[in-house]
Amino acid sequence: MRTRFVLIQTSHAGNVGGVARAMKVMGFDDLVLVQPRWANVLRREETIQRASGANDVLAKARIVDTLDEALDGMSHLCATAMTPRDFGPPTRSPREHFAGLLAQDTPPDGVAFLFGSERFGMRNEDVYRCHVALSIPTAPGFGSLNLAAAVQLIAYDWRLALGGFEAPAVPAQRQQADAKALAGMLDHLEQALVAVDFLDPAAPKKLMPRLNQLFNRAAPSDEEVHILRGVAKSMLQLAHKAKR
Repeated sequence: MRTRFVLIQTSHAGNVGGVARAMKVMGFDDLVLVQPRWANVLRREETIQRASGANDVLAKARIVDTLDEALDGMSHLCATAMTPRDFGPPTRSPREHFAGLLAQDTPPDGVAFLFGSERFGMRNEDVYRCHVALSIPTAPGFGSLNLAAAVQLIAYDWRLALGGFEAPAVPAQRQQADAKALAGMLDHLEQALVAVDFLDPAAPKKLMPRLNQLFNRAAPSDEEVHILRGVAKSMLQLAHKAKR
């Protein structure tokens, strides 16, 4: 299914770069700009910096004069609007709409997401030609979203609806130190605690058993045990120097 993001009369170059980045991380690359403020917006330094490596999306992006050109080949049009219109398409949350859209017997061939200018949003006449007005659920009383942030949220929900991406592979779990290594470390640590007068060998109470339980819960690796033994070694050396 083709997916296109359409920015109408965008005024800030940085937002175009931010949109390109938001699209790329969700696996989309079809970006069309309708009458942006800057004719060279795709090449401006601020745009490139905010794209943060999504230069391929900028390179493929198109600038057109009319919304009709931007929507060529798209069969399902989604406006974005913070507030519902009195007249026009139904207003739905993205996830609600996407679930129903993809459940149709014949889903659309191409879906376009339309975003208006930063100051005024979408014009009523542009909203009216769409099949739905998507409204991102926000905190009551403050629904102001940066353009790139709004694109990111829509792109994320749409990607999830399409099946999403697998989460990054979890690194292999570290090897837990065995009981012998842990016992050796505790003996070494006990010597160090006695040397710095933290532990009284004549009245040890339950300090070492408690530390033993602490390290059992922590399940340190061999490398971590090695680090702790290094700490104990330094404590013993400093205590020896101080008591000369």
